[in-house]
Parts: sequence; structure tokens; C-alpha cells
Amino acid sequence: MARKTIAERIAQLDAQKKALQARQGKQERTEDTRRKVLLGALVLHRLEHAADQEFSKRLGDWLRRELPGFLTRDSDKALFTDLLGQTEEKVTAPPLQETESADASA
Repeated sequence: MARKTIAERIAQLDAQKKALQARQGKQERTEDTRRKVLLGALVLHRLEHAADQEFSKRLGDWLRRELPGFLTRDSDKALFTDLLGQTEEKVTAPPLQETESADASA
């Protein structure tokens, strides 16, 4: 069995290092996602089942103030229509200008 050269061993170790870094990055993203899901579940649970109604009201008010500026995609906004107190049409559909002008002339 031929011994590997130092350059070959270094290349092999570099490849192992890259594989481990990729695995670590994937694990960190998975943990980050899990934290976000659990935190969101806690917030929703507190909104729906909190014994302290004043806290639930303040939390809901805060979310209604902060979420519209935080959410940028219409599809994300549609997920929170119940919390934001908007209908899905208001969140996802652009205003109908042609219909409004046609209605005004009729």
C-alpha cells in the first residue's frame, strides 16, 4: 500500500473540514428554525390561552403594530390575517382601479 503524500493528506483533510463545516451550518440552521417555531408557538399560545387577559391584549396590540412592517411578502401577511384583523383580500389583492372607475361612470 502506497503512502499518501503530504499534499494528498492536506487535500483530504481540507475536504473533511469543508464537509464538517457544511454539516455544522445545516445543524445551526435547523436549530434556528426550531427556535423560531417554538417561540412562535409560545406567542400564539399566550394569545389564545393566557390567564392574564391584559397581557394577551398588550401582546396582540404589539403584534398588530409590529407585524405589518416586519412582513414583506403578501403570502406571509396572508398567514396572519386573523391576528392582524384584516381580510385576505385586503392583504393579497391590489386595489381594483379599473372597476372603481367603471363603477363611477355607470
